Amino acid sequence: MNTIAVKITDEDLVFEIVRTNNTALFATLYDRFSTVVYNKCYSFSKNKQEAEDLMHDVFVRLFVKLKTFKGHSKFSTWLYSFTYNFCVNYVQRNSHKKKEKVTVVTDQIKENDAVEAFEDTNLLELKSAKLAKVLTLIDPSEKMILLMKYQEEMSIKEIKGILNIGESAVKMQIKRAKAKAINLYEDL
Repeated sequence: MNTIAVKITDEDLVFEIVRTNNTALFATLYDRFSTVVYNKCYSFSKNKQEAEDLMHDVFVRLFVKLKTFKGHSKFSTWLYSFTYNFCVNYVQRNSHKKKEKVTVVTDQIKENDAVEAFEDTNLLELKSAKLAKVLTLIDPSEKMILLMKYQEEMSIKEIKGILNIGESAVKMQIKRAKAKAINLYEDL
């Protein structure tokens, strides 16, 4: 590992990678952020192998797109947004496949539910499966903002920084996405 790269900020490291196209420096960036990117990918896929594949795809794409980072925000914030967008696009491309998986899981839970006569744990699983189905039915950008707010427990200001939109726009998008999700949930 390059000892100079260890001592510089993320932002300076990125600018140096862009300037020199140095893959060893990019490896340092990978070491710094691979766990964070993997965790974000896993939150979308819920499958270790798929999350690893997604993470590698993010970094391949990142190497090409790194020059678009201008330093207007922290690199970690920019990378978080980059990863989120990459995963949202992945979900869109694979939404049909995901819907089929959720339907199978829901059917299995319903069978278990009938056999075990509505025990509390099965009711919670059924609600969870129903919510998972709702998340496949809403627009990926709505899913993203709901996950940021309720799964990642991000503040309005943090979401504002990642999405580069105003605070009132964040609140409105959350409100609309939540209303849509609740309506879909009640209709299932």
